[in-house]
Amino acid sequence: MPDDLASANVNRTYSLAATSIAIFTFTMVFLYPRYVSGEANAALFQATLVAMAVTTFSYGFSAYHYYGASMRDRFADVERAVLARRGDRFWLLGTALLFLEPSLVLFTIGLYLVGAAWLVLWIVFVIYGARNFPRLQTSNKVD
Repeated sequence: MPDDLASANVNRTYSLAATSIAIFTFTMVFLYPRYVSGEANAALFQATLVAMAVTTFSYGFSAYHYYGASMRDRFADVERAVLARRGDRFWLLGTALLFLEPSLVLFTIGLYLVGAAWLVLWIVFVIYGARNFPRLQTSNKVD
């Protein structure tokens, strides 16, 4: 992975992690009162928060690995390729969970039809990603 691409991936991934934290904050502000009052499904609310945590930290780990992949003077090319591929996998996990979160929120507040639509689209995304991701992730060769 070229150094400039790895650096750009670090920046993009940090932005996605920040977005995840913003979504978490928004969810807490609006859903926590419903959770406390019993209006929101407690199990789904907690599952949503766990998904948000895994999303955020997946992006954090992805940025960490992409940063390592950009360090030509510290790591051999083979190690940099491994770091970039791990970064790709963490990024994919974070993105897949980021797209799952809206359906979890919608189910939590009882909007089942809209939540089901989001869930179907998420399943399509996961299938698409599973089929195409192997061709898109960083190769074993570092430029």
